[in-house]
Amino acid sequence: WMHNRVRMIVASFLVKDLHLEWQQGADWFEQCLSDFDPASNSHGWQWTAGCGTDASPYYRVFNPILQGYKFDPDGNYVRKYIPELSHLEGAEVHEPWLLVDGLINGYPEPMLDHSKERDESLRRLEEIKEK
Repeated sequence: WMHNRVRMIVASFLVKDLHLEWQQGADWFEQCLSDFDPASNSHGWQWTAGCGTDASPYYRVFNPILQGYKFDPDGNYVRKYIPELSHLEGAEVHEPWLLVDGLINGYPEPMLDHSKERDESLRRLEEIKEK
């Protein structure tokens, strides 16, 4: 099971930051989620990718860090599911690589620059839109 907000963040990250086809994420959810529903799953992924019947605007790209600050301001959700960050206070969990402690404990830098990948995603979608 995964909270709907987290599903949307994951979907946006996979489709718009990693530039994967939405079907790959939909297939993974089908295999892993205990409450999988075919219609809801396909609709949710198409909504996020901007290609469904009731799609989100293609330019809507969730920033996973800002989503954390907004919907988990105290960091409780993050600490629950990422035990390596359980010692951090409050919202520090949302950007642990910025802390000296994060560097000492070997916490990795972000795997990508969200801002750059957002721009790339929008560029690709504009290209499709023009065709």
